[in-house]
Amino acid sequence: MDVNSQISIAPPAPWYSAYPAPRGDTPNKITRGEVLALLNEANASGNKDFVLVDVRRNDYEGGSIRGSINIPAQSFYTTISSWYTLFKAAGVKKVIWYCNSSRGRGTRSSLWFQDYIDDNSDAELKSMILIDGIKGWATGGNEYVERMDEYVESYWK
Repeated sequence: MDVNSQISIAPPAPWYSAYPAPRGDTPNKITRGEVLALLNEANASGNKDFVLVDVRRNDYEGGSIRGSINIPAQSFYTTISSWYTLFKAAGVKKVIWYCNSSRGRGTRSSLWFQDYIDDNSDAELKSMILIDGIKGWATGGNEYVERMDEYVESYWK
């Protein structure tokens, strides 16, 4: 009998298993239309009290929403306190997270950050996900695509 056929190799644990599960399971949500309105308002007024966070790492193709920062979800948990301090110092009121669909990494990051906000009894800062993530944004029409950097149309087909 082949020795290799008797060896069972377990799949690696998911990256997030190294960290505590978020306490909640339902993140605050925001639609792409609401985010577009926030971007338009910020452009008109010059005031921006929100930040868009793209948590993709290896699948960062196809473009991102202009002005987003990239914090890969896989490295986020260990730096939550630093990001919280930075966002507070910048006067941020909303942190809007997204990944490809906002059903995995975006949701997890948003919930972890909301836990940290709650632990600090902060009623001014809100953590939320972009419903349908970057895929929903990129396929939402020209008004959304025009707000993307490095947009690759064929990636979203």
